[in-house]
This record gives sequence, C-alpha cells and structure tokens, in this order.
Amino acid sequence: MLNASMIESVYLARGSTDMRKSIDGLAILVQMEFNLDPFSSNLFVFCNKQRNKLKILHWDTNGFWLYYRRLERGKFHWPSNHASSGPYKISRRQLNWLLDGLSLEQKKAHPVVSAKTVI
Repeated sequence: MLNASMIESVYLARGSTDMRKSIDGLAILVQMEFNLDPFSSNLFVFCNKQRNKLKILHWDTNGFWLYYRRLERGKFHWPSNHASSGPYKISRRQLNWLLDGLSLEQKKAHPVVSAKTVI
C-alpha cells in the first residue's frame, strides 16, 4: 500500500490524459514526456479531460501500484495547461487537498506544526 514516508515527490501531468492508459502507458509517459524515472519513489498523477477522474502511478519495491479515483459530482481543481511544459511538482499536502476536491493554493490552510511544538 501507499507508504507516505517513502514518497519523494508528487508530479501532476499538465493537461488531460487518456484514462484508457494503464500502468505501461502511463510509465512510458513519465519516461518520454517528463524525462523522469517511473521506478523512482515519486507519485505521478494524471487527470482526464472532464476533470472527474484521476490515476496515480507509484512504484513500490518490485511492482507498480495504480490508484484510481472518480468523483460522482464535481471536478478536481486541476492546474491549467499553460505555457510551461512537463510535469507540475506539488507537495504531498497539496495532493491531499486535490484529492479532497480543494484548490492547490489554499489561502486559509492550517500552518504546518512541527512535532516539537507543544500547545
């Protein structure tokens, strides 16, 4: 399963991706279009044109995981496909916002509290 402590970075594929692609097709996209290693400890996130489906590709020790999320109502707040090419790097926290249906730029998000802080 997904071990958050083992994730190095999270990359979003700009624009839309054909959701008929499976593990091999998405891994080729990561290699050829992103110039990144799909066998790394990164997460690679893809979204369809309607922005209601996501796929996440993740390598774990000796095989790939392919996570799939479909919204019954609403849309994911997917970043626009403007000027810049290649993947869009986000934090794990931003990924959680995205999966919860929130924008990647949360103006009123709670600050990150360190483990040493006692309230």
